[in-house]
Amino acid sequence: MAQIDDGKAFIPVRIAVLTVSDSRSLSEDRSGQVLVDRLETSGHVLADRKILPDERDQIADQLRAWVADPDVDVVISTGGTGLTGRDVTVEAHRDVYEKEIDAFGTVFTIVSMQKIGTSAIQSRATGGVAGGTYLFALPGSPGACKDAWDEILLKQLDYRHRPCNFVEIMPRLDEHLRRK
Repeated sequence: MAQIDDGKAFIPVRIAVLTVSDSRSLSEDRSGQVLVDRLETSGHVLADRKILPDERDQIADQLRAWVADPDVDVVISTGGTGLTGRDVTVEAHRDVYEKEIDAFGTVFTIVSMQKIGTSAIQSRATGGVAGGTYLFALPGSPGACKDAWDEILLKQLDYRHRPCNFVEIMPRLDEHLRRK
């Protein structure tokens, strides 16, 4: 059964938050603020925070910049995961991924189904890895950000979570880049 191993020390990770929106400012960014509040309450560090428009190249460029930044371990974006023509966050993430974490979207859908029923089918939440950095794309609603953090990321970004977690394998995420 999943649980926290109190015999291990908590290891904070450095998380960048990206809100994708054509219309929101920082003061109106409720979804990004949900993520910031939750990650800081959990003991993690906010490495950076930005808002960008729904432009695939700009999103991918920012993701790549954070992947290249040694002070960023995880990137969480919110917004632009839907089905409309302007929703390009998932495509931008996939432009950057070296490996996709396929089960992240599946687990997010299962969590969402419990809250919003079949409407969960309209979300394209995704996760992946690039350059030793985790990247997650969440829907743009505060509720979806709460669900993703509380039910998935809170646990997987806690080194003490058993039987396994994302943090314990962080040192090995980029081992293929270090091989000669």
